[in-house]
Amino acid sequence: TMLQTLIKSRKNARFIKPRRAYCQSNKLERIKYENPLTGRYCGKDMNYLWSPQFKFSTWRKLWIALATAQKEGGLSVTQSQIDQMKKNQDNINFSDAEAYEKKFRHDVMSHIHAFGDQCPEAAPIIHWGATSCFVGDNTDIIQIKESMILVRNQLVQLLDIMKRQALIHKDVPTLGFTHFQPAQLTTVGKRMTLWMQDLVLDLESLNNMIDTIPLRGVKGTTGTQASFLALFNGDHAKCRNLDKRVANLMGFKSSIGVSGQTYTRKIDFQVTAILSGIAQSAHKFATDMRLLMHLKEIEEPWGDKQIGSSAMAYKRNPMRSERICSLARHVITLESNTANTHANQWFERTLDDSANRRITLPEAFLSIDAILNIQTNIIDGMQVWPFVIRKHVMDEIAYIATENIIMAGVKAGGDRQVLHEVIRQHSMEASKLIKERGGNNDLMERITNDKHFEAIKGELGDLLEPSNYVGRAPEQVTEFIEEYVDPLIEPHLASIKKPVNDLDL
Repeated sequence: TMLQTLIKSRKNARFIKPRRAYCQSNKLERIKYENPLTGRYCGKDMNYLWSPQFKFSTWRKLWIALATAQKEGGLSVTQSQIDQMKKNQDNINFSDAEAYEKKFRHDVMSHIHAFGDQCPEAAPIIHWGATSCFVGDNTDIIQIKESMILVRNQLVQLLDIMKRQALIHKDVPTLGFTHFQPAQLTTVGKRMTLWMQDLVLDLESLNNMIDTIPLRGVKGTTGTQASFLALFNGDHAKCRNLDKRVANLMGFKSSIGVSGQTYTRKIDFQVTAILSGIAQSAHKFATDMRLLMHLKEIEEPWGDKQIGSSAMAYKRNPMRSERICSLARHVITLESNTANTHANQWFERTLDDSANRRITLPEAFLSIDAILNIQTNIIDGMQVWPFVIRKHVMDEIAYIATENIIMAGVKAGGDRQVLHEVIRQHSMEASKLIKERGGNNDLMERITNDKHFEAIKGELGDLLEPSNYVGRAPEQVTEFIEEYVDPLIEPHLASIKKPVNDLDL
């Protein structure tokens, strides 16, 4: 065979022989590519939703729903046939299906025959009047919806933990940054609400999609329901009822209004756009965390035995945040993938979407699952260092306080323009000391010793209190949580089942 031919080649022998040795030692699982999303990053629940077991048991649920609706519509389907199908709904005979697929080269027909072997009485009516997309597309929609519900639970849990952290730190002054340059003060908790605001918008979009996403339904080979119209002898009402009934049996309010053979791939784009939005929010958070770790103000959780670098033993790297950024970029690129897939569909359908979607849709959800698990872990275990934060604030507070110092000086009888110029000159000299000689910021010392500010010398200490410069930040934290966060997450808090300390990173 090809393997034997390659082994004979001296050029390739040194690469192939180890492979043959692995095969002979029953280590086949170590010589195949493993997707790190399933083996390394993603949680068990999301993995299961995109597993062969869930996929093919859902195919069978759809066949059962179709048969049930056909029986209710008066077709010759018996309850005994339906019961036999239900009995084997989750008992997937994978080896039989794989054997059939080698013969038929058609995955849906393979599983129809495999299911029929287990349900001989029902075999004649399995998939009656349907096309492959009846199970394929409807299952995709079901997997997408169930995955979105899981993502919603993760977002709710994350926002609930963020809320608690924001309230704890709502009064802690910290430097605000614009252009990553020191700006007016904010608070640690207020900065957290900026991360939360992004996620609130994401959750609102996700909720809308969960509530409105339609099933593909029972539409036939090109969307005209021609085969079902023939089954019901031209009865249009029964065709419409069949479509609605199957959607209801599968837990959907409705099926899509019209379709070709497939549901419009616009839905895939809309879903991945929401997931891309979540990834963008997580990436912004993780980037901020990486910068904060550089400043040593806030840090990720750190294990007692965790190693930051194989060479530099002192390193404490933001590896969780970096992983979020890495996975988030992957999800963001998938949005353009689904956009191109939708744009390139021809008429009632083409098959050039199939292989792409088998990769894109699962990877989008598996990646988001990993991202949200990691972000939840970071937020829950983050370490806030208030003394470092205050030191950085006090290094800059003199600059920040200058406007208030000028106003106090004017109230005490000083000339506003003169005081402004004096402070400008002192500020330039203090900056020069810092930049040219590596000295400390001595601006306040200069102001204190300047005769122009003699009248307010006793007030300068109070003017340097950081809490005087955070505006309404503490109040904004409380208002935002009470008015926006709590109403959004409270209806879903009961659905959270996974304790944070059980997250597998």
